[in-house]
Amino acid sequence: MAEIQELTDTELLFHVLSMIAPLGLALRNDLNALVRTDQLPKKHLLLKQGQTARRIYFIKQGFARAFYHDLDGKEHTLWFMGTGDVMISVYSFFTQQPASENIELLEDSVLQSITAQELQDVYTDYSTFNFHGRKLTELYYIKAEERAIMLHCKKPIDRYKLLLKTHPNILQQASLKQIASYLGIELETLSRLRASKDL
Repeated sequence: MAEIQELTDTELLFHVLSMIAPLGLALRNDLNALVRTDQLPKKHLLLKQGQTARRIYFIKQGFARAFYHDLDGKEHTLWFMGTGDVMISVYSFFTQQPASENIELLEDSVLQSITAQELQDVYTDYSTFNFHGRKLTELYYIKAEERAIMLHCKKPIDRYKLLLKTHPNILQQASLKQIASYLGIELETLSRLRASKDL
């Protein structure tokens, strides 16, 4: 594996959560006791289509994507997530039903996670933490709608510009095929965009 910064504590996770709302000491202590840290290699499939998502992940360091294959076998990338992001298969995690997508690590990564049941227990024990959950869920819905609007209402050049703004290092983190599938364009179109003077 490539060199990964050793970060065994939950400082970054708590920093991200505290930007939503303050975390009490008791809640921090309980989360600390629950959080599992995993160091996983590039190309590791965190979730496979047909499996049920049992854990919610925080990317302490790394980069990932979700993707699926259509009926013709063509691959479609749904999202990219990087350091500081929370990632799950939304439908599978909250319904505990099989996932329709795969989640793949595109870099050697350090992930922190808790199970679906542990999350529900924290919600029960700390009513204020429900606010954090609501805000993270809202963020997911917003990102999903932004992607839908991007694919249907924006020109390919504008989609590409938005991706570069959101993920400035995407060309080093993902393959051109993955980027093209995320943008909903062919590889040839992506090549023309990369050579465009309008960027």
